[in-house]
Amino acid sequence: METDKNSFDFDQYRAIRERSIGRLFWRLKRYTSNFIEPRLHALGYKDFKMSYLMFLSNIEEGGTTNNELAKRACVTKQMMSKIVGLLEDEGYIYTQKNPSDSRSNIIFLNDRGKELFVTLKGCMQEARDKFDDIIGHERMEYVLDTMVTLANKLESEEQ
Repeated sequence: METDKNSFDFDQYRAIRERSIGRLFWRLKRYTSNFIEPRLHALGYKDFKMSYLMFLSNIEEGGTTNNELAKRACVTKQMMSKIVGLLEDEGYIYTQKNPSDSRSNIIFLNDRGKELFVTLKGCMQEARDKFDDIIGHERMEYVLDTMVTLANKLESEEQ
């Protein structure tokens, strides 16, 4: 009896799943979030969620408009407005009216937001040290260099 070439094979599925790039990125992101977030909570940032980083990390020194931040974070303007309100309430950012367009605001990191990044740097270094312990510093540098190249090339192709 011949088997259908298109039938589902769990052994093949498991082999593919083990090296699935999306799944690997997700697992590493989950690990990193679960490693860093509790450390930040213990250091006084009890309301912080790692998901805030995709917003906070895109705020420039001279401020960033809601529309630009939404574009960089890949969310709708409406969602960005909601997140801005939340981050402002939690004390990580502040907003000012845009002097060149009174319909919009410019978003800035406040002192608490800047302090968060200083604290986050230490927590991220702890995670990096753990990665270095597992695969070695040079190999981890190669992983990061490769990821930077991929991300930059793929983002440039999107634009």
